[in-house]
Amino acid sequence: MTQAGQRRLALAGAATVIAVLLAANLHLVLVAVGSQPDCVAVTGAPLPARHSC
Repeated sequence: MTQAGQRRLALAGAATVIAVLLAANLHLVLVAVGSQPDCVAVTGAPLPARHSC
């Protein structure tokens, strides 16, 4: 394999790894945002430390 071919292969591998990491992080953010429960008032429950609703 030539030096140019090795360089292209290394760059393609690095780009693939970066793309996989970005896709995994995007998936984590989407799942975290999508799984947040709605604000529900519960009678008799203690108040939260930080008011978010």
